[in-house]
Amino acid sequence: MWSNGVAATSRVSDQAVVELRGHVRGEVIRPEDATYEQARALYNAMIDKHPQVIVRCVDVADVMAALAFASAQQLEVAIRGGGHNGPGFASVEGGLVVDLSRMNAVHVDPASSTVRVEGGALWGDVDHATHAFSLAVPCGFISSTGVGGLTLGGGVGYLTRKYGLTIDNLLGVDIVLADGSFVQASATQNSELFWAVRGGGGNFGVVTSFLFQGRPVHTVYGGPMLWPLEQAREVLAYWQQLILKAPEDLNGWFGLHTIPPAPPFPEAVHMHKMVVVVWCCTAPLEEAERMFRPIRTAIPPAVDFTGPIPFPALNSMFDGLYPPGLQWYWRADFFERFSEEAQALVVKYGAQLPTMHSTMHMYPINGAAERVGKAETAWAYRDANFAQVIVGVDPDPANNPRMIEWSKDYWTALHPYSAGGGYVNMMMDEGEERVKAAYDANMGRLAATKTRYDPTNFFHINQNIKPAQ
Repeated sequence: MWSNGVAATSRVSDQAVVELRGHVRGEVIRPEDATYEQARALYNAMIDKHPQVIVRCVDVADVMAALAFASAQQLEVAIRGGGHNGPGFASVEGGLVVDLSRMNAVHVDPASSTVRVEGGALWGDVDHATHAFSLAVPCGFISSTGVGGLTLGGGVGYLTRKYGLTIDNLLGVDIVLADGSFVQASATQNSELFWAVRGGGGNFGVVTSFLFQGRPVHTVYGGPMLWPLEQAREVLAYWQQLILKAPEDLNGWFGLHTIPPAPPFPEAVHMHKMVVVVWCCTAPLEEAERMFRPIRTAIPPAVDFTGPIPFPALNSMFDGLYPPGLQWYWRADFFERFSEEAQALVVKYGAQLPTMHSTMHMYPINGAAERVGKAETAWAYRDANFAQVIVGVDPDPANNPRMIEWSKDYWTALHPYSAGGGYVNMMMDEGEERVKAAYDANMGRLAATKTRYDPTNFFHINQNIKPAQ
């Protein structure tokens, strides 16, 4: 059994790195290498970490060699897929990063509509491969997000009401454990491990491959509608009632945004704070058009971009607005519903968006996602209807203090109306109590599974689930 990684107090020797390079086919990157600064950079530029070693793995053997090296050198380990993680758990100060970005192959089996995805792929890779077969895997809202991180935390996205969370479409994983062994987990193999990775994050090992059930999706009826901020209460109340009762083909997240001064937005709304609902409807297009007629007339939008759109185009629509290298600060909660008092607070703090990129989103997680039992996967909030995220974002670090203050104040005001926990993929490093709240009644079982598969907490650079005492 490997020992628990602790931060090394001395530099890893050059000879040890030479030996490591002899055991991997991928790239081994040190601080003195020309590619180091690019390799260590994270999506969230607010996080600045300096690992001693980065191993860009090309296969499972590389992952196993990297973990063995980290154990032998007593280095903490971080696992990097897409690198989008808000608190920067895709890197580690003074430790070793297992970088899976070169392991990004996607294989579609059209006969079974299954999709095999390597652990370093991005959702854009999956969308590209599956779209040719009129399939999609339920994912998130930004196509540059990593498949691994989003999936292991649960996976909320445009297709949640129709097909459930990403983990509800996961059939199995290949995973390298803390003791260096390679195993497969599914409903019939290592079923307790399979239960835990569906929402339990990177606590249990390095997932090198995912097998998903693809869903029949090609062209959806979707895109954004915008309303003036003055109509926020009216739109929020209408949207909430609609989404709680709507057919599962209809999804749409509610947000408050400052409209960027760029096409395709008309100049009249540039830099205006506005209400946004971004729709995704999987019904046949003619039926979807009929479905949207009452939506358009109930509260006529000021700007309407909704219509037929290929799913990959919808899922990548906001990639350009949120490129890598911005400063990010997240806070998250689940809600069963938003009372009138909560709605008032949503609008009050939304009107104070501190920067152009800062925002607040509410994602529906009802419909198909609610039909899975609370104990069937590690994701515990199956009776919640909404996942909310409050995000302070800006390119300038000088704006971080006011972004963070706004995000915390917003969250503190709304949290008393929440269901208690938050979506781990949209939390910062907020401490053990918030992790426990995120997993609610499933925390004990997760801790027991952690004890079985990682008793020394080797994998602890994450929203950490400690082994049971």
